[in-house]
Amino acid sequence: MKKLSLVICVYNEEPNIQPLSAEIKVALKDIEFEAIFVDDGSTDKTREEIRKINDERFILVELKRNYGQSSALQAGIDQAEGEYVALIDGDLQNDPADIPMMLDKIVNEEWDMVAGIRANRKDGMFLRKVPSKIANYMIRRATGIHMKDLGCTLKVFTSETIKSIHIYGELHRYIPALITLEGATRITQVDVNHRPRKFGTSKYNLSRTTRVMSDLILMVFFKKYMQRPMHFFGGIGIITLGLGVLINFYLLILKIFGNNIWGKPLLLLGILMVLGGIQFITTGIIAEVQMRTYFESQRKKPYRVKKVSPAVEK
Repeated sequence: MKKLSLVICVYNEEPNIQPLSAEIKVALKDIEFEAIFVDDGSTDKTREEIRKINDERFILVELKRNYGQSSALQAGIDQAEGEYVALIDGDLQNDPADIPMMLDKIVNEEWDMVAGIRANRKDGMFLRKVPSKIANYMIRRATGIHMKDLGCTLKVFTSETIKSIHIYGELHRYIPALITLEGATRITQVDVNHRPRKFGTSKYNLSRTTRVMSDLILMVFFKKYMQRPMHFFGGIGIITLGLGVLINFYLLILKIFGNNIWGKPLLLLGILMVLGGIQFITTGIIAEVQMRTYFESQRKKPYRVKKVSPAVEK
């Protein structure tokens, strides 16, 4: 088994490939490593530049089309054979020279993940830094993952930790939250170098904001209700159904005393709340069935054992 697998997702990063590969060779010269470039459907000559590296330690994984960063990361992680796995951007903004320090820390201090903090971030203020700070704050508050820089790609994991999760959609931003759900609690952060982009253009824009918010709602649900979805849907359903029944009972009393209730907005509200409550409860039941199917069909366990040892004093 190799010591380190380096996963690098690239999309139209042709001019960055050769400088990045040269930096990786220098930074990891004393480490047995493999560098996995995952080409996410590039339309330029990125693949040709990767082949020009001409080094057996570098591997090219070509995806059939552009699937997005999360799927590309998963493809690289699935390919990784190292004892430890590092993730790094392919645009030269992350510095490969930080990886040996991070690897040394995760090995000697037995962390599950060591994440980078872009201490002196070289990005635009309004399009990158401000949205990132807001997103980091919201994610910390919602998920309880207290990390300063959740958007920094540069991270090092034990192989067991990163392979315990599957990254779908655009959940690469929430990798720390996902591994925490799988029982990885030993997480730390270190300051890393961050450099301005020299070649190519950023793939980031403000259109990601709504997707980040949608994924955040999903992560909050995973964190609190993944194994008990009925508590979420059932709770809302019972409250909604109860209020609807009370409203309709009140209107029934009015009708008994001879009042005309037809066409009242309150009548429509009562009917909608009863139907909505029934739908929420039904959704909760279906979600419970799917959750059990998820665990039992794959023989997955709803827990992870950290260590088993004899109950004796050392």
